[in-house]
This record gives sequence, structure tokens and C-alpha cells, in this order.
Amino acid sequence: MIIFGLIWIGQGSGYFPYPASSFMIAQKIWVLWGAILAVAGIVMMVIISRLRRRG
Repeated sequence: MIIFGLIWIGQGSGYFPYPASSFMIAQKIWVLWGAILAVAGIVMMVIISRLRRRG
């Protein structure tokens, strides 16, 4: 989730224009969606880490 979020941020901001035919390139909404996905991935990692310590 974190990696995909970072890729979406890169494509949405225009810093990662690959593939060249992607509809996500330079579309600011994908920066937002990428940030949300990356944060969700971090939250999931924290939750899983805490659950493993308890079990």
C-alpha cells in the first residue's frame, strides 16, 4: 500500500511519468489518493506490529 501510494503521488505530481500513456500523470487528485493510500499502509503496519507483540 505504501509503495503504490508513493507511485500514485509521483505520477499525480508529474515526477514519475511512467508509463507515458498513464491517465494519472500530472493529475493532482492522484497526489491526494496516493497520500491517503500511503498513510493507510503505515497505519496498517503499526496495527499489525502491535498485534504481533501482544500475541
